[in-house]
Amino acid sequence: MNSTGQSFQHTIRHEISISGAGIHTGQSVTMNIKPAAPNTGINFQRVDLPGKPVVKADVDFVVETNRSTTLENNGARVSTVEHLMASFLGMQVDNALIEIDGEEVPILDGSAQQFVEALEKAGLQQQGVPKIYYSIDHNITFSDEEKKVEMVALPYHEYRINTLIDFNSPVLGTQHASLRNFSDFSKAIAPCRTFCFFHELEWLLANNLIKGGDINNAIVVVDKEVSEEQVERISKVFHKKDVEISSEGILNNLELRFPNEPARHKLLDVIGDLALVGYPFKAHIIANRPGHASNVKFAKKIKEHIKKIKNRLDVPKYDPNKRPIFDIQQIEQVLPHRYPFLLVDKVIELTDKVVIAIKNVSYNEPFFQGHFPGNSVMPGVLQVEALAQAGGFLAIPRDTDDKYDTYFLKIENCKFKQKVVPGDTLILKMELLNPIRRGICEMKGTIFVGDKIVTEASLVAQIVKRPKA
Repeated sequence: MNSTGQSFQHTIRHEISISGAGIHTGQSVTMNIKPAAPNTGINFQRVDLPGKPVVKADVDFVVETNRSTTLENNGARVSTVEHLMASFLGMQVDNALIEIDGEEVPILDGSAQQFVEALEKAGLQQQGVPKIYYSIDHNITFSDEEKKVEMVALPYHEYRINTLIDFNSPVLGTQHASLRNFSDFSKAIAPCRTFCFFHELEWLLANNLIKGGDINNAIVVVDKEVSEEQVERISKVFHKKDVEISSEGILNNLELRFPNEPARHKLLDVIGDLALVGYPFKAHIIANRPGHASNVKFAKKIKEHIKKIKNRLDVPKYDPNKRPIFDIQQIEQVLPHRYPFLLVDKVIELTDKVVIAIKNVSYNEPFFQGHFPGNSVMPGVLQVEALAQAGGFLAIPRDTDDKYDTYFLKIENCKFKQKVVPGDTLILKMELLNPIRRGICEMKGTIFVGDKIVTEASLVAQIVKRPKA
């Protein structure tokens, strides 16, 4: 945040190395967390696999939510990402690359505290690129009647979370936790450890989970009567000789860091799972009996909502009262096209990488005479041609007396999402994807009518100097 109130993206200042065992796989893992470029987000790279595939930390790549959150993409899997993801969000780290040499993020002490301490030690690096927050403009709800889960995201000017847990347990009872500001995250939420019930341990072990579990990296709640034989069996599994059950119902007399530490840890999990939305957003989250499966489903609903908002925000603004950068006479001096194939009327914005142009569709267009007579629809191929002509302002050199033509080499991922009819005003947006090399120009094109996308395509063209007469 600068003095004007503008928020900027951040990465870490120095590389971090963290090692430990995964709670479910039991594998020893080393993570090297490195700075990353703006707008890249959080990415995991499996450096132990051929090709070192990358898995983006995104809810679209969640494949499993059994006791933890697992991502998979490009043939690579990374599990138990929630505590680390919560740490990134809690410490406001937007971009980072995590090189990891195993399948599971280390559990450490079962909380996010050591991750946070490492991030604090590494420091933050402001990246000078704006951080765009998305606001929830109506309530987003998720419920699971079978599991009695209720979650809601309410419109709010900051990021705030309230959680409630109720396991019908005489030991835990009903617990609440809240986070009003991320400035409180490192002390109030990060130290809170994962927990489970004693009666779940044998099931977890039988299902090949918690191979790296230890009574020192999880709170074990004993809320049902257990036999000495059960305690002895668990003692052998954890290689402990002094396993005991305290009068408070916590295994091994482990002292809670907060009276409501389990509820605070559930809040930690919610933060980590919702970080997978992939977009910074502001809302008041209320989560009743949350779990990884419900968190992920809720995150998908939030992401879908934000994508709709983002599409609206990405629509270029066209003010017909504003003088264009190029009018039709100036356009004719740049583009080689003429009636009836000149399909750009104005250029309203032009940078080194983006051009925005206007095409007004009239009933008097010559193509309407033979294309669907009585049902006037602008041919899709001419919409793409209009995009290409707009792209010419990015591709054709303007500081020379030489004349140039552009020729299509390739059109990919072309989608027509809505009809274009007489009376429509097409807003043509072309974005340069890579620097122009050897006359080859790669661009992404989008056509808007109002606030709706009607056409999308990726175009590759070649710039050719016209021979002098």
